[in-house]
Amino acid sequence: MYIPTYFEESRLRELHQFMRKHPFASIVTQASGHLGANHVPLILDPGHGPCGRLRGHVARANSVWRDVEAGAEVLVIFHGPHGYISPNFYPAKQEHGMVVPTWNYGVVHARGTIAWADDPQWLRALVTELTVLHEAGEPAPWQVSDAPEAYIEEMIKGIVGLEISIVELHGKMKLSQNRAEADRAGVRHGLGMRSDVGSVELAELMGDKDHESAS
Repeated sequence: MYIPTYFEESRLRELHQFMRKHPFASIVTQASGHLGANHVPLILDPGHGPCGRLRGHVARANSVWRDVEAGAEVLVIFHGPHGYISPNFYPAKQEHGMVVPTWNYGVVHARGTIAWADDPQWLRALVTELTVLHEAGEPAPWQVSDAPEAYIEEMIKGIVGLEISIVELHGKMKLSQNRAEADRAGVRHGLGMRSDVGSVELAELMGDKDHESAS
């Protein structure tokens, strides 16, 4: 991934925070000379190894766990908010007109080695943890124990777990850091005027980054 210096995020704590906030990730693999990608929610365990560990699962019917050997290198991409940036957002457009459209976004790449897990107890603990994590904001959180035991056992038979030991993390936060302060403010305002959630989240991420730079 190409990362100009002003867009680079290398602080481990910030990278982990971003990954937790955007846990639905793309796992890119290579097997038999072919690239593949799978999209799954992942749990980050920050205390394992130098950069942390990721856990998740895929459907047993998905051939990736048979095609990709344990220990193979994989790339995991965590996607954050993103959006089109119009030249009309920049005060500089009125000053000299030397502006063009662009796209702002946040993304983290995690490189690591993959292992597969087929133990029913391991898988049950994983799906329980995923459920607790993602049901936390619901008015009446659903629990794994709410479903019949025989049904849960059958569902667990249909998945295979995965663990990715992260060896390298790279973050890119392309948030108009290369623009003047007035232009950045214009971008935040322009994004804030849109109604879609992605633009609003992107404006908030830009605000957090600008506040961080000022402090």
